[in-house]
Amino acid sequence: MQVDAFTMQADTFTMQADTFTMQADAFTMQVDAFTMQVDTFTMQVDAFTMQVDTFTMQVNALQMLTFF
Repeated sequence: MQVDAFTMQADTFTMQADTFTMQADAFTMQVDAFTMQVDTFTMQVDAFTMQVDTFTMQVNALQMLTFF
């Protein structure tokens, strides 16, 4: 009887450990997804910055043409 009770406790502990591992994996996946979103946002900001830089260069070139 005591062996059966111990086995049941061990099985319960194993199930709890498995559940914890699954939760940790799910959390890791959420962190990875968030990181990807941040990376995507950063890339969009970089692209916008490049567009602004290009526009600035075009305005500067137009000013030079206007002066000469």
